[in-house]
Amino acid sequence: MAESPNNERLVYHNGSLVPEAQARLSIYDSAIATGEKVVEVSRTFAHKIYGLDTHLERLFSNLQLLRIDPGLSKREMEEATYETLQRNLTTQPKSVDWQVLHYISRGPAAHFGIVPEGQIYPTVLIQCIPLVNRLGKMAKRYTEGADLVVVDQRLVPSEVIPAQLKSSGRMDHIIGRLQANAIKPGSIGVLLGQDGYVAEGTGSSLFIVTSGKIQTAPSSRVLDGVTRGMIFSIAKDLEITIEEADFTPEEAARADEMFITSTVICQVHARSFNNQLVNGGRIGPLSKLVRKAFSEKVGLDFAQQALDYGKFLRENGPIT
Repeated sequence: MAESPNNERLVYHNGSLVPEAQARLSIYDSAIATGEKVVEVSRTFAHKIYGLDTHLERLFSNLQLLRIDPGLSKREMEEATYETLQRNLTTQPKSVDWQVLHYISRGPAAHFGIVPEGQIYPTVLIQCIPLVNRLGKMAKRYTEGADLVVVDQRLVPSEVIPAQLKSSGRMDHIIGRLQANAIKPGSIGVLLGQDGYVAEGTGSSLFIVTSGKIQTAPSSRVLDGVTRGMIFSIAKDLEITIEEADFTPEEAARADEMFITSTVICQVHARSFNNQLVNGGRIGPLSKLVRKAFSEKVGLDFAQQALDYGKFLRENGPIT
């Protein structure tokens, strides 16, 4: 990996591309004042944003739920996203892939009265962050696996807050992440539903494999992630049985294999679940098949990429 070109990254902010270091958000913005912000996260593989259309569909669905008009059509948001990415690509070596973030709030909170109601417009931010630091720091998980622990915090029921609403203010996940780190530093928290069944990881979908069959929690009560849907597609292509099902932590602990997925990490196998090794701590044969098919679908060996980024961090330090 060559030296990073000395160019400043840009952020899309309400129709303009501004230097990242100069991007500012008002303290009166509803994202800060009331937590009214919709978030969407996607990533590139060899500089191509995977599943952007699906991510934007969810973004606009959630904006509609919160009755926020971003002032852009879905097509215009897509064009702004690609323009922002293209303007940032030259700031890093070609081997660097990117995390693409959409943050959209209602704009200045009306109840402060700072901005007249007729002049309140939404805040639209699109940010591109090199994946080197994030993936490089967790590179060992792709070979050694992740430790998963069930936490006390329960998933907020979909009857209270819709499961498909993606917002950065998901306090159940934040608390679960803190609890997991207190139980076992570096581990990933697993949230149970109110009924005691396994729901999802803190920021990830969770899958178990039992007798050659993949199972995951029903989408009626967990975030139906884009990568989660991709696993269903891969399983169908590989003619592997996959289903939504309720299962307890005890049943999960007896699984033959286990893995988690998310947009950024793609897929990582579980080394342990509640301090009990899964498949002896090794990636299982079916999980390995899914990983291979995943890499083929996105056109890039994502696990090797993370290992390469890890090596870069050890030799050069983080990208700033």
